Amino acid sequence: MLLLLDYRRDRVALSIHMAGCLFDATADLLRANPNPADLFERFIGWTARL
Repeated sequence: MLLLLDYRRDRVALSIHMAGCLFDATADLLRANPNPADLFERFIGWTARL
C-alpha cells in the first residue's frame, strides 16, 4: 500500500485507491455498520476536503 504522501499531488489517484479499499472492506464493514453512507464518508468523502 502506498503512503498518503505518495498521493499528495494527485487527488484522483488517491480517490481511486481509496475506492478500491472501500470495495475490499465493504463486506466486513457492513457487518459491523450497516449504513453505507458512513462507509462512503470514511473511505472516499474525506478526500474532497483535502
